[in-house]
Amino acid sequence: MTKFFSKKTSLALSISAALLASQSFNAVAEEANEEIERIQITGSHIKRTSMEGPSPITSLSSDDIQKTGVTDLISLFTKLPISGQGTFSTQANSSDDTANGGSSVSLRGLGADSTLILVNGRRVSVSPFAKGIDTAFVDINNIPLSAIKRVDILKDGASATYGSDAVAGVINVVLRDDVDGVELSGKVGTTADGGGDEQSFSLVFGNQTEKSSHTFILEYFDREEVLYADRDYSRSANQAALTGDPLATDFRSSSGIPGTIALASDPSNRLIDLFGNDICPVEDQDPENNLCRYDYAPHMTMIPDAERFSWNYMGKYEINDTVRAFAELNGQNSKSIVRGAGSPSFNELFMSGDNPNHPFADMPDHPFYQQDLTMRRRTVDIGNREKRVDSDYYRAILGLQGEVNDWSWELAYSYIKSESTERGVDGFPNSRRIQEAIDGVQLDDGTTLYWNPFEPSANSQESLDYIETTTVRVGKSTNRSIDFKISGPVLEMEHGDLLLALGAEYREESIADNPDDQFLRGDIFGTEATQANGSRDNTAIFGELAIPVLDTLEVQLAVRYEDYSDFGTTTDPKVSFLWAPSDDLSVRGSYGTAFRAPSLHQLGLGRTDESPNLVDTQRCALIGDQDRACDPQEYTAVFEGNPDLGPEESESYNFGVIYNVTDDLSFSIDYYNYDIEDIIDSDTQFVMDNFGLDPNIVERRPTSIPGDPGEVIQVNDSFQNIGDLETSGLDIDIRYNLETEYGQFRFGYIMNYVTKFEDFRGTEEGGFEQPEVRWTTSVDWLKDDFSATVAVNYIGEFDQEASLNIDKKVDSMTTVDATINYYGIEDTVLTLGATNLFNEEPPFAYHDFMGFVVNVHNGQGRFAYAQATYKF
Repeated sequence: MTKFFSKKTSLALSISAALLASQSFNAVAEEANEEIERIQITGSHIKRTSMEGPSPITSLSSDDIQKTGVTDLISLFTKLPISGQGTFSTQANSSDDTANGGSSVSLRGLGADSTLILVNGRRVSVSPFAKGIDTAFVDINNIPLSAIKRVDILKDGASATYGSDAVAGVINVVLRDDVDGVELSGKVGTTADGGGDEQSFSLVFGNQTEKSSHTFILEYFDREEVLYADRDYSRSANQAALTGDPLATDFRSSSGIPGTIALASDPSNRLIDLFGNDICPVEDQDPENNLCRYDYAPHMTMIPDAERFSWNYMGKYEINDTVRAFAELNGQNSKSIVRGAGSPSFNELFMSGDNPNHPFADMPDHPFYQQDLTMRRRTVDIGNREKRVDSDYYRAILGLQGEVNDWSWELAYSYIKSESTERGVDGFPNSRRIQEAIDGVQLDDGTTLYWNPFEPSANSQESLDYIETTTVRVGKSTNRSIDFKISGPVLEMEHGDLLLALGAEYREESIADNPDDQFLRGDIFGTEATQANGSRDNTAIFGELAIPVLDTLEVQLAVRYEDYSDFGTTTDPKVSFLWAPSDDLSVRGSYGTAFRAPSLHQLGLGRTDESPNLVDTQRCALIGDQDRACDPQEYTAVFEGNPDLGPEESESYNFGVIYNVTDDLSFSIDYYNYDIEDIIDSDTQFVMDNFGLDPNIVERRPTSIPGDPGEVIQVNDSFQNIGDLETSGLDIDIRYNLETEYGQFRFGYIMNYVTKFEDFRGTEEGGFEQPEVRWTTSVDWLKDDFSATVAVNYIGEFDQEASLNIDKKVDSMTTVDATINYYGIEDTVLTLGATNLFNEEPPFAYHDFMGFVVNVHNGQGRFAYAQATYKF
């Protein structure tokens, strides 16, 4: 048998960034003649006798997760220093989001679609609703905490083992399958500044016999919404007034109520609506830019209302001494509510010069008299926007596993389906019917129904009902696969068994994301929706070889070949090693290639409108800061999929050292490097900067301002294999255990330091959303019937958004989490805790209306909770 290893395992399977000092997984030395069970670890298909392998893995047990105080997986992952740009939660879900209710993690900042999510070592289906219209992701909200046995995070490229998407690494969620008895748990919590109350309840029960095991898990989770209005720093989109900072921007919308009146022939010739009975409120008047503004921030969701009910079953049955059947059945229903301000229009609506409601009909001396008009008008009069998302997730795995002599095999079929329906139930106008109502609609009784955009108080309920509509968007994704693998010793070598794993997998996947006909006709303005349809199949064969070169040196080789129906074939190899010159020292390293196939959204996206915040740099350079030309504003970007996309390809390597200084002090340090080519992306700001004056790409309105190319109507964009990315850095992990008369103490520190980050946009380490340093340190204390944990989480500073040209940093953020547990009641654990104990506010950022970077920092504030668990 290979002699890997004892003391070093505690670092090779390093634990939670939020609880760094918890129990390690030490391998127990066995007698040479004693039979040892082989197990499979994340990152390899080879079953081995040690949990330590050549790849760097962080492992979080269910106890580790419980002690962090988090209520869902994304809250856990956002605390990990290895998480980076591209990690997103339900924070900032709003009526403008395309993936409401979803969350996913981005390892190394390489994107959620470059991080492979597994459940019990197998893929799951992606969300039918892409993030940001193109990012295919696995919604980790579908995995309840009570069902988790542990989470393994492989911090290394792994396409040679798992195939596409394993560019940055792999997250493998291992579900509980060994419950014997009943466990009841309940948790309630609230935030310090309002909103976000949570409650969750779980029931876990199961039994274990010599021939079978069954584990059942039920969980209910409910969270109240948090609005931007609930936080002082985000209650207004006018960050200039809110902060008093002369560099801050007034992000209030230029589409107000009753709005801004402009000439249809020249929308830059405009007036604030100060005419008639209904006029622009004084606080919203912007005479410098001739705009009636609107503060949308108080009406928007920061964290949506969410309700989830999930069930899980894990079962095994021993058919005979060498064959077992197993089943994994999981399901969840989730509901989410997101809100946004009333729908805005930006010169899409018109009023003819002879309209009876023309605001200047009785002013023959006014320049706008009998002129055709357009307007910037927000339909607050039909209510603020509200979307309700209802999602169902199902996962079924049926399989057989067994042994033939010293070889282990497994055959399984899986079917995973995710369905979502998003309904716009309030505040959505139909633009065609609005235009009809402005012009006058002939009713059956011979009367004419009008909707007057400039006199909201004069409009009847009948006219409001006529212009309002409800919207529906339906999505579905499926993943079907069958896989077989076998592993075992090929021959006995001088220094141990030569181990081999072989396998094959066939997979079919499909997505459908279809809004209703109103979206497809362009009848809905002021919100985003996607349309995408596609399917593919994929065949893969793979193999691994573990070679015991010496008693202290193992080399592992892996290769995977894949054939995709829609873009071709790929072959990815990997070589890695683990060398242990002594019981206290190990050296590990790896080199491999990886790839990411274009997502079905990126290939099959239909015409889709987005509303990104952009700076019109070309117009700004020509006319200066007139007409808000140099300010970041919402513009319409029109996207379509690209069926000619190729895969992203990458090379990565890792080199690390694990050293046990004493029995109580140990550390590891790993250097990593990723080089990715042909990144699939879009960059609408890049398009604006470089093609802003090309009328085929950027469409503009007519203008009377000298030298003005005109205000942007829309930017036409698509997905391309447009660039490269290189990143490297260090992962450091230090542990220290201390036994005293005052109890057991375990100290931990884990840090990720980015030494290089360079992408095709010119972003570098320390650039926007790219902090160079993240770390977490913690202390865990245990004595008698009490235990406690305190963790400090640090996110370093980084640059403001580059297009703003502001020479200031987004400050670092430090938060403290704390828990205390009491075990003095038999079979019961009582817990009190808080995340962000000192209610630290996120640091200020200039780039968007909420005043902080929602993809990096959290606006929840202090969350205090109480939990009780009873087992019998």
